[in-house]
Amino acid sequence: MLPPRTIPAIESISDPWLATKAIDLWIKRIDQIHPTISGNKWYKLKYNLLEAQRQGKDTLLTFGGAFSNHIYATAAAAKENGFKSIGIIRGEKHAPLNPTLRFARDQGMLLHYIGRSDYRKKSDPQFVAGLREQFADFYLLPEGGTNRLAVKGCMEIIEGFKKDHNLVTCCVGTGGTMAGIIAGLAGKSHVLGFPALKGGDFLYGDIRLLLQDLNCEPYDNWELAPDYHFGGYAKVKPELVDFINRFKADWGIPLDPVYTGKMMYGIYDMIEKDKIRKGTKILAIHSGGLQGIEGMREKHGLW
Repeated sequence: MLPPRTIPAIESISDPWLATKAIDLWIKRIDQIHPTISGNKWYKLKYNLLEAQRQGKDTLLTFGGAFSNHIYATAAAAKENGFKSIGIIRGEKHAPLNPTLRFARDQGMLLHYIGRSDYRKKSDPQFVAGLREQFADFYLLPEGGTNRLAVKGCMEIIEGFKKDHNLVTCCVGTGGTMAGIIAGLAGKSHVLGFPALKGGDFLYGDIRLLLQDLNCEPYDNWELAPDYHFGGYAKVKPELVDFINRFKADWGIPLDPVYTGKMMYGIYDMIEKDKIRKGTKILAIHSGGLQGIEGMREKHGLW
């Protein structure tokens, strides 16, 4: 189930400016492994789909916002693997649908909209019981796909890790991908996460809990870089857009404005300010999310 179409490349960024800082920067392109179930979402869904199949479920139900990478990937994975799918979407329905929700609908996902106050109840057992009464039986995937099986899948992101990379960076939404990378490295390298959320200090606790759920050691070789959210989740600023466009023009690597663009901007800014020490060999995980570019372009009128 969910076989990768392409082995992810690890690309070197041979920027002369990086050489002046004695920095080696490599990007692992897990965004390339599947055309629609790309990046970290492939890894998060892998073992969850196997578990849904083992339980004999024929429907996946999950949660997300209107531009959610997780909604997009779950809809595609459900169709490809013979599941029905239901997306509980935060907020009111708007017509026409944005590119993310239009794709999900076209994959056969039933879109059900709820208000933000109800959406905050998504983890409440009584609320979930109400969804089961409404939609019958289903396999539940949490928002962002993050659960124990997702973290187990994300441990595989780091396969092929080279010991000379002494810093691994990743984007952070719900924390599942970072927890998987930390667990997969098992203390071999320092891990630096770039939250897309403003005020993401709670993520330290969430990531520790995810690691505990895997019975991992209490690794201390990781931290978050909280200053590159650009105003909050799905918020952008002109300097971020300029950076994303320059990076693609220079290296042919597309970045999205919600996650990977902010991470790469943060890496460059930290190098410029000598917050990443000379001689560091960085492996940046490109976690996908490129489907969101079209919707963000439509929403903000940028690019």
